[in-house]
Amino acid sequence: MNSISEVTDRLASNETGMEPWLWMPLLKLLALGDPVDVSDLAAATGRAGEEVRTALKAMGDTEYDGSGRIIGQGLTQRPTQHRFEVNGEQLYTWCALDTLIFPTLLGASARIESSHQATGTPVRVAVTAMGVTSVEPATAVVSLVNPEDISSVRSSFCNQVHFFASPEEAAPWLETHPGGTIMPVKEAYELGSSMAEKMLTHTPGPATDQVSNGVQSCAC
Repeated sequence: MNSISEVTDRLASNETGMEPWLWMPLLKLLALGDPVDVSDLAAATGRAGEEVRTALKAMGDTEYDGSGRIIGQGLTQRPTQHRFEVNGEQLYTWCALDTLIFPTLLGASARIESSHQATGTPVRVAVTAMGVTSVEPATAVVSLVNPEDISSVRSSFCNQVHFFASPEEAAPWLETHPGGTIMPVKEAYELGSSMAEKMLTHTPGPATDQVSNGVQSCAC
């Protein structure tokens, strides 16, 4: 557990290359369900467009559409195995833990459906900003890893963080990931919620205030 707590501390810091003033406004804009123009992100952060573009270049995992608009950074509008429905918008996430972190960050309830490609058994979870309200099946678990390098967070961390319907279904994954671990969904939520609080603490007040005044009423 200590190694897992360590990786969530690392993810909540700027070790991933993501600027604290940028990620929260971007998350809230992505949650609206439309591609995000750099100009809109600049307005939400109160930063110059060139400064925003420079910060985005340091976030190599960021997804763009054909017009150069942002469509994904943890929360994504491009389909993945992790379906994340919030405020009537069908979105997706890069990993299972994202689905359990974002309700706290967005102050929103969400419905989650995910299945590991090797098993195909769906896991369905309902989450509010206050906690997990349902898990189907009740035996579901989340896999976690603590990679040495998280500068490319999607490939090193997210791609190994899945929902499994039971510990038994996760056993083959554990065999091939000796440094990994699994935990019940509600425990993973508590871990993610703690991580979200740390991320919010690292977010500068003025940027957060601008988002609250601008798009929070739409995203929460």
